[in-house]
Amino acid sequence: MLKPKMILIDVDGTLVDSVPDLTYCVDAMMERLGRPPHGEAAVRNWVGNGVERLVRRALIGRLEGEPDEADYERALPIFIALYAENTSKRSVLYPGVREGLAFLESAGYPLGCVTNKAAQFTEPLLRDLGVREHFALVVSGDTLPVKKPDPMPLLYAAERFGVAPSDALMVGDSVSDVKAARAAGFKIICMSYGYNHGQDIRTANPDAVIDSMEELAGLLAG
Repeated sequence: MLKPKMILIDVDGTLVDSVPDLTYCVDAMMERLGRPPHGEAAVRNWVGNGVERLVRRALIGRLEGEPDEADYERALPIFIALYAENTSKRSVLYPGVREGLAFLESAGYPLGCVTNKAAQFTEPLLRDLGVREHFALVVSGDTLPVKKPDPMPLLYAAERFGVAPSDALMVGDSVSDVKAARAAGFKIICMSYGYNHGQDIRTANPDAVIDSMEELAGLLAG
C-alpha cells in the first residue's frame, strides 16, 4: 500500500468497543419506557450510525424500519442523558490500539479521527481512554451537516490537513466507512472485529482487512 500523507481513524468498532456502555444505556432507556431490555448481542448489531439511529432501532427491536415518532421524541432525551453519564464507564480500547497509534505517531503520520458519534460523547470518550492527544483533528457526527457514509467528513479533514484525497487513508470497521472512503477517493483499511451489523466487512471490498491495529506497521512499511 502506498505510504499515505494522512490517516483518519473511526472510533466505535475501530478504536473503542463502546457497546457495553451503549447497551447499558439502551436497556436503561427501555426500562424507563416500561419495555423489556434488548441485551448486548442485539445492540452490537445496531450500532454504528449514531445514537439517533440506535434509539430508533431499539424502539422497534430491529435494524430497519421506523418507530412511532412520538415514542422516539420521548426516548431520545432519556438515552442522551444516560449516555452523557455513561460514555466511558464500560467502554475499552481494542487490543493493539495503543500499539498501533504509537507506531503511527512515531512514523510521523498526521492523524485525525472521523466518527458519527456526536462531539459531546466523542471528546470525553477519547480523553477518558487516553488517546485524544494522538489526533490533531476530530470530526464528530455533528461537526458538519452530514455524517458518513457521505464523503464530506473525510474531505473536510483532508482539506484541513492540506492533503489530497488520493494521498489519504481511512481506517474503519463498517460499510459506512468503506462507502465514505470510496466516495472521497481515500484508501480504506477495515478492522475485522468491528460493528458492521453482523456482516463480514470483507464483502464491502476494502483495500485490506486486519485483525489488530498493530498490523498497520507491516501494511504501511516502506
